[in-house]
Amino acid sequence: MSERPIILGIVGDSAAGKTTLTRGIAQILGEDNVTIICTDDYHRYDRKQRAELGISALAPDCNYLDIIQQHLGLLRTGQAILKPIYNHDTGMFDPPEYIEPRKFVIVEGLLGYSTRTMCTSYDVKVYLAPPEDLRKTWKIKRDTRKRGYTEAAVLDQLEKREPDSEAYIRPQRKWADVVVSFYPPTDGSNVDDLLLNVRLVLRPTIPHPDFTEILNSQGNHLGDAIRLELDRDMGKPVDVLEIDGHATVDQVHELERLLCADVPYLGQFCSLEGNEDIGKLVGTTGEILQSYPLALTQLLITYHMLKALRVNV
Repeated sequence: MSERPIILGIVGDSAAGKTTLTRGIAQILGEDNVTIICTDDYHRYDRKQRAELGISALAPDCNYLDIIQQHLGLLRTGQAILKPIYNHDTGMFDPPEYIEPRKFVIVEGLLGYSTRTMCTSYDVKVYLAPPEDLRKTWKIKRDTRKRGYTEAAVLDQLEKREPDSEAYIRPQRKWADVVVSFYPPTDGSNVDDLLLNVRLVLRPTIPHPDFTEILNSQGNHLGDAIRLELDRDMGKPVDVLEIDGHATVDQVHELERLLCADVPYLGQFCSLEGNEDIGKLVGTTGEILQSYPLALTQLLITYHMLKALRVNV
């Protein structure tokens, strides 16, 4: 390929929502334009071996971090890789897959920011940090419904993995350009645990849109559903954008217009411009739900990828 791919990193603990966010962004950009890499495929041991050794998949020693780092370097220069595949259903490894990078590469998983060299390979870095109670709920639902575990087994696994989460996963937050935290409203108005508020920590490591232009303008329709605040995260000053699940179509459209004005090409992806995938979730009974906080999170990340693409051209 003539231009190097734009690489997005999405890191977070198990069941933090990485795959949901990754899939949505890929749908927005067009799946033919996106290569998805999961760093969980680089486990050193299969499930049986991990149990015998008493090591969790979250531990760096349980993963080929050197190979992840090497493959990130190859992808960044537009070269193909032979990627391992870890099968979460069987707990074993499938045959490796030959992967060529497309215009955009999304790398998601547990340990994507484990080394400084890895971190320099990304154009945009996102860290998912839902409240632990919510992540626990998501993990129980996912692992009991899709991976055949009992609830007791999932809870036991969470307890055993907690030291590794604290030691190896959460410290990676410091490398992120955007920290995404979906959380339930405090007033108890949420009728579905998928329709959540979102808190976006915007680090000054990359240039973010000037949200103050619209949030402070006279006559905007945002009310208190969308808020921009100055805060501190890990001891450093940051902007924090909060979007409530009860935000209206008009309120969401105002922020979309701001993003699209800065990157006009983004307009074709806006949730109110005919894209049926953005911000969509499947509810617990199979119904399709529309989450505006998710939609705007997807748009903001897409905005940064397209900005990076424009700089790279």
